[in-house]
Amino acid sequence: MYLTRFRLNTARTGARRLLSSPQSMHAAVMSSYPELLPTAAPVPATAGPRVLWRVDRNASAEVLLFLVGPSQPDLTHLVEQAGWPAAAASGTAGWQTYRYAPFLEGLDKGGTWNFRLTANPVHSVRNADGAPTKRTAHLNARHQVRWLLERQEPCGFRILTKPEERRHTEHRDEHQVVVRDQCGMDFGKQGAKGRVTIKTVTYDGRLEVTDPDALRRVLTGGLGKAKAYGCGLMTLAPVG
Repeated sequence: MYLTRFRLNTARTGARRLLSSPQSMHAAVMSSYPELLPTAAPVPATAGPRVLWRVDRNASAEVLLFLVGPSQPDLTHLVEQAGWPAAAASGTAGWQTYRYAPFLEGLDKGGTWNFRLTANPVHSVRNADGAPTKRTAHLNARHQVRWLLERQEPCGFRILTKPEERRHTEHRDEHQVVVRDQCGMDFGKQGAKGRVTIKTVTYDGRLEVTDPDALRRVLTGGLGKAKAYGCGLMTLAPVG
């Protein structure tokens, strides 16, 4: 497995086009892996490692694309469309790729990490008796955090709680996690009728590893729905 980081040049039209279209970004990401054919069927959720991606908008001029995949990607086309081609031609590749396996293998039970996750928190509702259930997005931060808390045990981590003096009990604000960068996407799916509607949120927080193997599966296989549209990728960073 490999983790890759690419900074988008938001002054370029190509970068803005990719950032405005999750379908275009998905196509560009998948084109970064020469061994993956464009006609390849979607990877089943149970098939193990897959290509995951996430866009982090840290500032107007600092927009980063993260990729996790089973092989090293070639992002030359992204550099040409949405990066700094002249800088890349002078010897800077334009992206950084790291072997992910050593990091994953080093995860130990009880270790604590800062984490970031962009996800599509949804639940199933039934509007009338006997009617089929419909997948619906969670719209407020309390329900979005609860969605994540419900998944922490089977996913091999525990979100840490805040010290008593830092909690706001009136808001039930006890966990070390915040929800930010909520984004609604609505677009037509290429080659199919109807529209795709997705609500994405980004979580920043701190966790403790409870089951390293389960957490490794999340880090390489993703968490939740809409993985083709930039959801599901969790990354860890050292505390402090």
